[in-house]
Formats: sequence, C-alpha cells, structure tokens
Amino acid sequence: MTDTMTRIAAGLERAFAARGFAEPSVEDLRDAAGVSLRTLYKYVPSRADMVLAALEHRHARYLAHLFDGLPDAPEAALDALLDRVGAWMATETSHGCLFHGAVAAEPGSERLREVLGRHKAEVARRAADATGLSGHEIELSLIMEGLTQAWSLHHDAAVASAKRLGHDLLRHEPA
Repeated sequence: MTDTMTRIAAGLERAFAARGFAEPSVEDLRDAAGVSLRTLYKYVPSRADMVLAALEHRHARYLAHLFDGLPDAPEAALDALLDRVGAWMATETSHGCLFHGAVAAEPGSERLREVLGRHKAEVARRAADATGLSGHEIELSLIMEGLTQAWSLHHDAAVASAKRLGHDLLRHEPA
C-alpha cells in the first residue's frame, strides 16, 4: 500500500468510526482523508471502495494492536490479549465494532460480509495460535466478541470475566 493510500484509508477509517457509514458526505470523507476529491476517487473510486479501504486499514491496526509482542506463555498471552481488547474498546471503538457497523449499514453487501467474516476468522485463528487453543477458535471468538459487546456496560469487569472464561477453557484443554 502506498503512503498516499495508507493516509487515505486512515482518514476514512477515522471518519467512519466517528460518524458511522451513512452520515459522512463525500466531501467530509475527502477532508478526513486529507486529499483532493480527484485523488480520493483515483485511489478509491466509489463509496463502497472507501468503506472497504477503511475496514482493511482497521483490520491491520487491530491485528497489530492485539498480537504484536504477545507473551509466549499461553496464560500470559490470553491475559494480554483480552486486556488489549479492553484497551481497544476504551480508546478506539466507543460505537462498537466497525465491521459489524458496516454490514448493518449495508446488510445486502456480500463484499462487506466477506470482509467481516475474514476479519473475525483471522482474529480467532491468531488468538487460538497465541494461546495454545488451536481448535477452539469459536470459543475464543465468543469470548472476545462477548467482551466487545459487554465492555461498554461493564468495562474492566467485562475484561476480568472474559479472562475467567478463557482460563476455564485453558484448564479444560488436554496437555
């Protein structure tokens, strides 16, 4: 990805995260991207492409936030991972999951459903690999998705509860 495209995608991600998918006008998105309208359309020729660029940027940032520099020990990796989900919720996503929001804004879009599915599957797979829970991607997905939904109501208590569930899963995994 070129520097210009990265800058555009970052601006689009910020705009959609702050204002949803229906509200920002193309002019608002252009301003958020910090480029001319011509440059914006050169890199992302449609609003649908703008949404996809924002989601791809978000995906890369989320993966880096969750998985870069995790501890090697499964229990420590699980705790760090769930702490990082809580930190992401506190700082990045006060309106909920951007991927789910995109699908909710355009429920008939197969492209958006595919991006959502790919994002969630990769997060679950990498979480399973990092915690030694391969084969338990669905359970980890439920724990992490539950945390993202409960966080806005319960904050640190939601993180603590997710950790308890994750540790229960680790205890029941055969060595």
